Amino acid sequence: MIDSKALADGGNSTAPARRDALAKIIREHAVGRQSELVAMLRKHGYAATQSSVSRDLRGLGVAKLGDRYVLPEEPRSANNDFSTLKQFVSAMSTAGTNLTILRTTIGSAQSVAVAIDTARWPEVAGTISGDDTIFIATAGAREQRELKVRLRAIFGR
Repeated sequence: MIDSKALADGGNSTAPARRDALAKIIREHAVGRQSELVAMLRKHGYAATQSSVSRDLRGLGVAKLGDRYVLPEEPRSANNDFSTLKQFVSAMSTAGTNLTILRTTIGSAQSVAVAIDTARWPEVAGTISGDDTIFIATAGAREQRELKVRLRAIFGR
């Protein structure tokens, strides 16, 4: 009897090689569906299923940006480089003294929110993102003003 999980993972020795191949595919091609990734991996000789690709994507920290998968950027300093994300932010507004709202293109809010969270700015208490909207919480009006200055400098909005 063939163990389909072992076949899909290729055993422990080939799962890392499949992940490396998956990362290379994502870097070199605009791919937006797991079924496409499965087909491309199989074309390159790797045993893959949707569930093994899903586990690999999670393990690699892959996110979906718009209609394609993207690998996480290399770790950076606390200031982070937001230049690649600037194009996705379309508007900024506030709601009260503790909530700043960023509007993004559809499908981009999570990536921008993750970058803000990763930056660990002292004025940010936390973020919540949807598909095209990010709520950024601050402790008070002073922190919100500091955040607005920072966001305008980065995103120009």
